[in-house]
Amino acid sequence: MTAYLDTSVLVAASVKDHSHYVQASDLVAAIRAGTIRGCISTHGLAELYSVLTRAPFNPRIHPADAGRILEDNILSCFELIALSVDDYKSVLRSCVGNGLIGAVVFDLLHLHAAQRAGCDRIYTFNVRDFRALAPKEMEDRIAAP
Repeated sequence: MTAYLDTSVLVAASVKDHSHYVQASDLVAAIRAGTIRGCISTHGLAELYSVLTRAPFNPRIHPADAGRILEDNILSCFELIALSVDDYKSVLRSCVGNGLIGAVVFDLLHLHAAQRAGCDRIYTFNVRDFRALAPKEMEDRIAAP
């Protein structure tokens, strides 16, 4: 099985005090063990670093600690999906054409990357939002861990 994990799941898997830590970290552990092929977009990787280093976690996550999290839990075992310039143009045109605003563009980028990678499953803690944006054929693939 190939699974795409969005930033909400990867943040939860990285912060032990997070309310969804157990289910998110179990999923990442399955990817690290090779039971599941894990994917994340290059944009999602940058988004993860941003959230880890700016969110008001207590204690705060230092950039060096965020770097270790990325190296140990993501870069070592996830396939990175790089979107092209044309992919970004397509997603932005979709936002404009559908009158979508704000950060929804980031969810669409995740969905586009998951579709590009042929993922069987898309894991997020924003299931309702992702399903509302997804093409009909992808809706059933979206779930929380």
